[in-house]
Amino acid sequence: MSVIKNVQPLSAESLFDLLKKELSDYINAALDANLSIDYAHVADVINISFPEIIEGNVFTLIVSDEEIEIVNHAGEADYNTALLEQHLTEFLAQKAG
Repeated sequence: MSVIKNVQPLSAESLFDLLKKELSDYINAALDANLSIDYAHVADVINISFPEIIEGNVFTLIVSDEEIEIVNHAGEADYNTALLEQHLTEFLAQKAG
C-alpha cells in the first residue's frame, strides 16, 4: 500500500477522468509498451486493471481530500506489478502534488 498526499486536492471524479485521459500514455511511454488499461469508479474508489497481462483488478485507489491510497491486489505473482505501481505512484504524485 502506498499513500500520496492529495495537495490539489483532486476529487475521485476528476482523478478518474485524468486517469482515463493520461495514465495509459504515461505508463506506455515509461515502459515502451502498448498496454491497455481498464478503469472502474464508484464513489471514492477507483479500480485499475491491465486485462492483457493480469487477470482481475490490480490496483485500487481510495481518494480523500487529504490523500490517495494505492492498494496493490496482484503482488508480484503474475507480472512485475511493483514497476506498474512505481509509475502509477509517480503519475499521481505529479497530478496531486
